[in-house]
Amino acid sequence: MGIFPQQSDISASSTSVSVVLCCGPSFYPVSSSLSELSALERQIFDFLGFQWAPILGNFLHIIVVILGLFGTIQYRPRYIVVYTVWTALWVTWNVFIICFYLEVGGLSKDTDLMTFNISVHRSWWREHGPGCVRRVLPPSAHGMMDDYTYVSVTGCIVDFQYLEVIHSAVQILLSENLATRLGHERLPM
Repeated sequence: MGIFPQQSDISASSTSVSVVLCCGPSFYPVSSSLSELSALERQIFDFLGFQWAPILGNFLHIIVVILGLFGTIQYRPRYIVVYTVWTALWVTWNVFIICFYLEVGGLSKDTDLMTFNISVHRSWWREHGPGCVRRVLPPSAHGMMDDYTYVSVTGCIVDFQYLEVIHSAVQILLSENLATRLGHERLPM
């Protein structure tokens, strides 16, 4: 008998049928691909904004999802356990990012926490969000001719902090959906 239930097991009980139909062997690769694409998209925008903490988290997430995929296909229980533990950490991290950008509990989106205090960069979405118009003026000091500082960003359809919150919420939904499906797929029949 293999990892997945046989036809005789499916006809034995209705619960087995629902588990197999919703969580068949082809579900995890499709769902993990969505998670990978979403993490890769987020990784690109974090690189554009020099957000080093999220870059590191996204990189680890991509690696662990690949391990989870390998563990599921090859049925390596240790990899599945690593993926399950990582999912809890990943959800916690994304909840932290939501709280950070919504300034919950004394957190401030204007700190250098996401860049490990290495630079003064912020979210890429701050200046490049949908509909944003960025006005750039040269500094008034004569010694800094090559340096440009933006004065204001106006006309944004969605503020950058809400875009970051949406990204984190999507990551949570994909992680929870994937972990739930993975757990049901491995239930003993």
